[in-house]
Amino acid sequence: MRTYLTVVFLGIVSLVFSQKPTIPFYFEELTSPQMAEAIQLSGKTCIIPLGILEKHGPHLPVGTDLLESRELTRRAVSTEYAVVFPQYYFGQIFEAKHQPGVIAYSNQLVWNILQETCDELARNGFEKIILVNGHGGNNSFLPYFCQSQLASKKNYAVYLFTPDENDEYNQKIKSMRKSKGPDQHAGETETATMLTHRPDLVHLDAANSQSGEDQNRLKLDFAYTGIWWYAKFPNHYSGDGKVAAKELGEYIYSFNTDQLVKMIRSVKADAQTLLLQKEFYDRAIAPK
Repeated sequence: MRTYLTVVFLGIVSLVFSQKPTIPFYFEELTSPQMAEAIQLSGKTCIIPLGILEKHGPHLPVGTDLLESRELTRRAVSTEYAVVFPQYYFGQIFEAKHQPGVIAYSNQLVWNILQETCDELARNGFEKIILVNGHGGNNSFLPYFCQSQLASKKNYAVYLFTPDENDEYNQKIKSMRKSKGPDQHAGETETATMLTHRPDLVHLDAANSQSGEDQNRLKLDFAYTGIWWYAKFPNHYSGDGKVAAKELGEYIYSFNTDQLVKMIRSVKADAQTLLLQKEFYDRAIAPK
C-alpha cells in the first residue's frame, strides 16, 4: 500500500512539474496582469517573427514569409515557452516594388520601428529578444542591426536565429525535391511548407501561370548591384511551386523547429551576453 501511494504521489509531482504554462504565448493574447507572469516564464525572452508583404509567385499569399516565420515560432514555443510578438511585416523589399501587393517602407522607418520595438519590449521587462527571420530580403539588414546594438548602451540583448543547414539536411532536401534548378522564392520548398499549415492559401493550379526560371539578364564579373534579383527573377518567383508536397514541408519545419527550440533554451539560460555587453559598454566610454 505504501509503495502504491508513493508511486501515485510521484506521478502527481511529475505531472505538476511537466505541465506546460497555461497562459498564452502570443503577446496580443495576454492580459496585462498576465504579462508579468509571461515575462518570468519566458526567462524575460520575447521572439519577433519577421516577415514581409510581397508577391510570392502567382500561387502563394503576399504574407507567406510572415505566416511561415510565425508558424515556425509557434511550433517551437509550444515546446519551450517564450512570448511571441504580434505580426511584424516591416523589412527590406525594394526589389519587388514593381509587383502588386508589395509594401516597401523607407530605410529609416524599417530601422526605427525595429529599434523602437526592441526598446519598448525592454521597457516592459524583456531582456532577451530573438529575431526569427522569414524573409530573404532581410539577410543583410538583420545581422547589421544586431551588430549595431553595440553603438549605444542597451539593457537588453538581441539574438538572431541562424539555423545550420548542414550537409545531411541539404542532401535530404535534394532527395525529396521533384523540381530542378533554382528554388529560392515561392518555389517547391516554400510552397511545401505553406501546404503543411495553410493549404487553403495555396493555389497550385496557378503555380505554372508565370515563369519561375532564372532569366539571367545580367553579366558582371566580381560585382554586386541591387538590381541582381530583378535581372534574374522579374516575376518575383524562383522555382516551381506546382510540384510541392506536404511531406517536404513537414521535414523542413521539423528540422528548423528542433534548432529553434534549442536556441530558445540556450538564450533563456544565457547570462553571459548581458554581462559581456555591460563590460563592453563600460570600456567603450574610455578605451585604453
